[in-house]
Amino acid sequence: MRKIAVITGTRAEYGLFKSVLNAIESKRDLQVSLIVIGMHLSPEFGYTVEEIEKDGFKIGAKIAVLHGEDTKASMAKSLGECLSRTAEALEKIRPDILLILGDRSEMLVGAVGATYMGVPIAHIHGGDVSGNVDEPVRHAITKLAHIHFPATKKSGERIIKMGEESWRVHVVGAPGLDPIISEKVPDRKEIAAKYGLNLSKPVLLVLQHSVVTEAEDAANQIRETLEAVNELKQQTVLIYPNADAGGRRMIKTIKEYEKYPFVKAFKSVLHEDYLGLMKLASVMIGNSSSGIIEAPSFGLPVVNIGTRQIGRQRAGNVIDVGYDRKEIINAVKKALYDKNFREKVRHCRNPYGDGKAGRRIAKVLAEVVLGSKLLEKRMTY
Repeated sequence: MRKIAVITGTRAEYGLFKSVLNAIESKRDLQVSLIVIGMHLSPEFGYTVEEIEKDGFKIGAKIAVLHGEDTKASMAKSLGECLSRTAEALEKIRPDILLILGDRSEMLVGAVGATYMGVPIAHIHGGDVSGNVDEPVRHAITKLAHIHFPATKKSGERIIKMGEESWRVHVVGAPGLDPIISEKVPDRKEIAAKYGLNLSKPVLLVLQHSVVTEAEDAANQIRETLEAVNELKQQTVLIYPNADAGGRRMIKTIKEYEKYPFVKAFKSVLHEDYLGLMKLASVMIGNSSSGIIEAPSFGLPVVNIGTRQIGRQRAGNVIDVGYDRKEIINAVKKALYDKNFREKVRHCRNPYGDGKAGRRIAKVLAEVVLGSKLLEKRMTY
């Protein structure tokens, strides 16, 4: 039995992992063990470890490390403790492969620990381009990883240009599309009833994270968004940001706007519900990668704010704006009322795959040959 350890640190990437985890568990020769870190174990951010426990996946370790101060330095300092605790978890679980996704600090820490412990690393969503600290962290993980699961052909090509051997690269698509294309998303009426939404009127879905490199401006940035929401006065579902530097300042500002009757704010929502909200929303506002990757599959217009997703491969559903309430208002009105734009969005092609990423990843994890050839990496130039 081949043991796959999987690191998860946030509600968002756990949701992206679920189709992969299910595909791994469907293989008789694979078993999965989760290392649950950070936000999952914090009541402040919804204590989402309960969702994992409810889903029944095996948790091999819980690491309650989350920076207490809302600063870049605090975020960096927490990585040291997280690395030590993650190494202990890997020592306990003794996995054959460590599977990680994306570009968050928990994934970088896991990759560093696994590298020194001789554990092969498989990385999902390498080769993507974006803003913030995510870009260099993602590429650093790529150079540590032994198996690459890029979502698109372009991302795969970037990985090879970074000196990675082509046999290590498997273009699989984005696992976030798996439940959407397989139609495992809750019904619009069900979600509307659960969240008290009127489907005969527009629904704004707002999710904006702190940009770590701009953490000092985080409160002002979210205020511009919320002032736009306040002027539009449409029913709004607002989800709290991640626990990155600046995130708590954003939450403090968000609390000022929760009093408005048209705003429904949540620390966290189930991933299935989040997809259901995307399915019924009229427009999505913020800077989440889900607006770039998953939203096109719903024909959902997205007002993408600021620099966090700069350069990321996208479909025709995105309107890019700065941190300016007037720009945001104009973009939302275009997304809601411009018939030509809405028609374009309805028929846009999603470049992130066909919804079969989970099974492709599980197949590679089951069949890849472990040993010195996999572990001993060489630059190709």
